Amino acid sequence: MDPVRFETHPSRYKHWKLEVEGDRARLVMQVDSEHPMFAGYELKLNSYDLSVDIELADATQRIRFEHPEVRVVTITSEVDKCFCSGANIYMLGLSTHSFKVNFCKFTNETRLFIEDASKNSGLRFLAACNGATAGGGYELALACDDIVLVDDGNSTVSFPETPLLAVLPGTGGLTRLVDKRHVRRDRADVFCTLAEGMKGKRSVEWGLIDATFPKSKFEAGVKARADVLAEQVADVVRGPAVELAPLNPTIEENEYKYKYVTLNLDRAARTAQLTVSASTEAPPTDAAAMVAQGSDLWSLRCFRELHDALLNLRFNEPEVGMITVRTIGNAEHVLAADKALLANQDNGFLREVQLLQARVLRCYDLTARSFFAVAEEGSCFAGILLELALGADRFYMLEDDDEKVGVWTSDANAGAYLTSNGLSRFRLHFFHTPEMIDAALARGTEGMIPSAEADRFGVPTIVADDIDFEDELRIAIEERASLSPDALTGMEASLRFPGPETMETKIFARLSAWQNWIFTRPNATGEHGALTLYGQPERPNFDWKRT
Repeated sequence: MDPVRFETHPSRYKHWKLEVEGDRARLVMQVDSEHPMFAGYELKLNSYDLSVDIELADATQRIRFEHPEVRVVTITSEVDKCFCSGANIYMLGLSTHSFKVNFCKFTNETRLFIEDASKNSGLRFLAACNGATAGGGYELALACDDIVLVDDGNSTVSFPETPLLAVLPGTGGLTRLVDKRHVRRDRADVFCTLAEGMKGKRSVEWGLIDATFPKSKFEAGVKARADVLAEQVADVVRGPAVELAPLNPTIEENEYKYKYVTLNLDRAARTAQLTVSASTEAPPTDAAAMVAQGSDLWSLRCFRELHDALLNLRFNEPEVGMITVRTIGNAEHVLAADKALLANQDNGFLREVQLLQARVLRCYDLTARSFFAVAEEGSCFAGILLELALGADRFYMLEDDDEKVGVWTSDANAGAYLTSNGLSRFRLHFFHTPEMIDAALARGTEGMIPSAEADRFGVPTIVADDIDFEDELRIAIEERASLSPDALTGMEASLRFPGPETMETKIFARLSAWQNWIFTRPNATGEHGALTLYGQPERPNFDWKRT
């Protein structure tokens, strides 16, 4: 399979149409069956693969940045009698395990991105289900604020994964049913085992959808509900509009190079180095000047680049598991950019920039790779870039008597960028000693915290002098790269999120973990498994033992 590329543009969409008129936008799904991500299957019945979801993620992001006039986004279909039949089963059957897992993770993140836009950006999403809505199609609808289903005598909403495929609705559907839509768990149990699904009237009664309209009144009913949703966000200030220019990275055999982010690969050693650079120039500090820079604003461009690099790691470098994270540049530029961004949250564009940064940092947290942050002379783990060190699995710091190595804390570390469980990375770092957070933040107002002092504050994992530092880091990297990736993925996912559970952590930890496991089981993917035999006359042969 060719490497996956994540940048696109509405002019190149094959599966979606983005239509904007006044304060309303329509995302119309009409999947081109002859343009799948890779050969071997057709995208029939508005089923989707990764290429479809890449376009959906791009469209959602462009609405947030390029169309601040939009209040309501209606997601619908142009395929007769079919809204969306979910993830393409034949694609899943042909995919590697790692691809299936990362595909599910990406689609989960896209659905959460829609919900983030609703929560924080003054947008409302309406699923206008004009036909059968199954599996991932219904999961897409569940990410919206309002779900309307056509009452044509045939259309249903359904989760057929368990009865037909021996897998789970892998894009947060189970969690959203009970946590978001408050469907009773016994009714959810019935629904999730009905391959045929439920029609409109009963779906409304059980809370699976919000309304149903006959075909003759469907368009008017959708418009009326969109009007109500628009009123809910009429006072939210968004914009100004900023076009998202292409990143145009240079991709070579062992390197992905962007303007501010570089990913260097050592595939033989199964390691990589991720380097994030501060702006080379002092950033603008007033809102007008920041808006004038548009998508070249460091706070925006750097994190768009970081997101693309992380996605390339996930999909295109499956055997590269150990990543060292470094930062370079002028820490004062990072701190000034953070301060200006957080001081201008009344500007809709700048608020969107901060929300994108937060989303990318959560993507970093959820990437199944080992991350070791490394602070040396020339590093600038300051403000938002310090979040990369706080979110890493370990933080190594060179002990420096000349006080040229250290960290810089700021308001960006005080809760501006929350993790999936709603806590700051400092709060996770010092989960059982929260008093250490205030001490580190207070000290940060005085300037750089040098390595020895940072060690006393407990910020780095290990501090070593120049005699031992290089060897200690090398041994740690080699040791990590030699361990089982499966065990490391489970260990890291368990250790990264101490504290409370949220719908988001349930989706990624509980649901994704079980889906991961199910994808390896013979009942699903074995020679005689349900997923393997889907569409064939042979019935699956289950191993009936419960574990």
